[in-house]
Amino acid sequence: QVQLVESGGGLVQAGGSLRLSCAASGRTFSRYNMAWFRQAPGKEREFVAAIHWRTTSTYYADSVKGRFTISRDSAKNTVFLQMNSLKPEDTAVYYCAAKFEGAATYDYWGQGTQVTVSS
Repeated sequence: QVQLVESGGGLVQAGGSLRLSCAASGRTFSRYNMAWFRQAPGKEREFVAAIHWRTTSTYYADSVKGRFTISRDSAKNTVFLQMNSLKPEDTAVYYCAAKFEGAATYDYWGQGTQVTVSS
């Protein structure tokens, strides 16, 4: 089992920045691909960014490309999402997710952290 705990959400004005953290505990963190998803009120949960456990290759949704950066500190079992140039449409609950290498789906999820961007 992997337990994920997000932090760093809050209220920020448009154009501002926030840094989300996701602390993982449980099994060996290093072989898990990590990702961030978000869900806005009345909308489906959507993919935001992901990072490969071995290559550290990163992947982003078009809507956040160039503004958000995902990174990980394997020594601290933590993954980050640096969010810059925030827009009101970035308002959502942000979830951290993990899947073991080769797995088809993300099996482990955090409880989410609220990000609100005011205009």
